[in-house]
Amino acid sequence: MSAYIIAIDQSTSASKVMLVDENCRIARRFSKKHHQYYDGPGRVEHDAEEIFQNVVEGIGEVTKDIAPEAIAALAISNQRETTAFWDRASGQAVRRAIVWQDVRAQELCRALSDQADTVSKKTGLKLSPYYPAAKAAHALREDASLSQRAARGEICIGTIDSYLVYRLTGGKRFLTDVSNASRTQLFDIRRLCFDEELCRIFGIPFACLARPISSDGDFGVTDCAGVPSGIRISGVLGDSHASLFGHGCTQEGMVKTSYGTGSSVMMNTGAAALDPGKGLSTSIAYGFGGRTDYVLEGNITHSGDTLVWLCDKAQMAQSPLEVEKIAASVEDTDGVFLVPAFSGLGAPYFDENARAAFVGINRGTTRAHMVRAALESMAYQNADVIGVMQDISGRRVSVLHADGGGCKNALLMRLQANLLGCPVEASDEGELSALGAALMAGISVGLFKPDSKVPGEKRSFAPDIDEQTRLQRMAAWQDAVRRTFSK
Repeated sequence: MSAYIIAIDQSTSASKVMLVDENCRIARRFSKKHHQYYDGPGRVEHDAEEIFQNVVEGIGEVTKDIAPEAIAALAISNQRETTAFWDRASGQAVRRAIVWQDVRAQELCRALSDQADTVSKKTGLKLSPYYPAAKAAHALREDASLSQRAARGEICIGTIDSYLVYRLTGGKRFLTDVSNASRTQLFDIRRLCFDEELCRIFGIPFACLARPISSDGDFGVTDCAGVPSGIRISGVLGDSHASLFGHGCTQEGMVKTSYGTGSSVMMNTGAAALDPGKGLSTSIAYGFGGRTDYVLEGNITHSGDTLVWLCDKAQMAQSPLEVEKIAASVEDTDGVFLVPAFSGLGAPYFDENARAAFVGINRGTTRAHMVRAALESMAYQNADVIGVMQDISGRRVSVLHADGGGCKNALLMRLQANLLGCPVEASDEGELSALGAALMAGISVGLFKPDSKVPGEKRSFAPDIDEQTRLQRMAAWQDAVRRTFSK
């Protein structure tokens, strides 16, 4: 009987492949970094062929001595907005993939500003160079030969999930899942299809795009060298969406945050695609079990990255692990805030010209106060986003489900609970994206029961301040943020 799921987590820095057993636990794991190309200001690229070969190597490593018939499915979670370009006939990449962090298309987006309302109403996303629509449009305008080939239907353009599915199936399936599609800025999130008007706005041939299907749908079977043949591919999601599912946030109003370089905050809004206003975005959570769930989402650019800056540039601590010790040496920040707008402010403010600042420094301020302020900025930013989510949805968050490196920091978790006024459930599982995708795949092929959960311990942190104190702290933080706004 089939007893394993191959789970691929293709992230910004590395390709991780795991063999997940019938209890949804990781039995084997592989990880290999890929090269980061920085060829100019605002430009970040990956070699898609290198990524694919690393994935194939990883699958080979974790399936050694495992009979192909013992593998029930292959699941994929992936870095989301990174955009790949490949030859339809051979499957070979025709240029480097443009990474989600890349902002080379800023001027292109400014030129399309009169279409911003149309774009946001259909996609739930603010017009931005971070999304594949602008990245692909820029690439086609920059390379006349690529544009001509795309117009003839010879080129495939897609997010990393669609590229991996295409290569793993030997070019037989050109598919993407609805969660990844919803982050392209070419997808009508209510009609659940790529939109021809959006393609015309960005100048992208409609035929270059994959067919979107449910996240738990049939993405074909493996058929490529170096990979066991005939394994069904299912459970395909963007990484943040996979961690949402891994947390079990499948009911309306449930919220998760992932503390990484940045933070991804998501609220499941069920069947309703809510108007996100100016501060958030609306995306598709996943397609699962015959339904489509939506999320409100806020992406915070500088979360764990703030602690890296604190150590590497400001040299206020030796390592992020030392930050908690230094921060805990004082009872509070003595009125000091760090607003980490190192590259502008993200959700829910979106002021790309804002700049980072320590606010409230006085003659008694010490290094420990500033270190604690840096740590607290991670919690304040999440609280800002979740506050807007509560206002839009009309729902009070009852518990925050958390994962990522920040969960190891008990002081941060207590701060987060206090600023939200609700408990924080911090997962000790470091691979929730991979396991969330594996869980969905396992349910879809019958390996796991429909009510199965990702196993693992969670630490609970309850608030220990009153509501008035919480509101006063949030008001002081928001005043500090306003001081960094561009004029």
